[in-house]
Amino acid sequence: MLRIIWIASFHIRQFMRRYMPTNILLNAIRTRRGLKWGVPAMLLALPYLYVASVCAALIDNGGPGWLYLIALVCVWNALKFVWIGPVSVGLLVRTRAAESRDAHASRPQRSSASA
Repeated sequence: MLRIIWIASFHIRQFMRRYMPTNILLNAIRTRRGLKWGVPAMLLALPYLYVASVCAALIDNGGPGWLYLIALVCVWNALKFVWIGPVSVGLLVRTRAAESRDAHASRPQRSSASA
């Protein structure tokens, strides 16, 4: 039973990472070229939070209960975009430090004895 749940969750995760728009965007941000877009991507959390609040207002005014699911998905996506900002800054700092070390190590060293 646990094996079936494990395999099903793996396949669901793979499907979500491949085909869901927010996951595609987050995967693009995690690349070397996309790391600089992590902080601006945090602004995408605002429309998701707005949609979630609209859904909550509709539910409070007698709307259908399935809007809770849309509100939950919107809040989850907003949290993912808020999270990617600091993570991308940390990854960018780490990547640039590694690139700087590599560039420094590949430079020819001058000997002080030849001067």
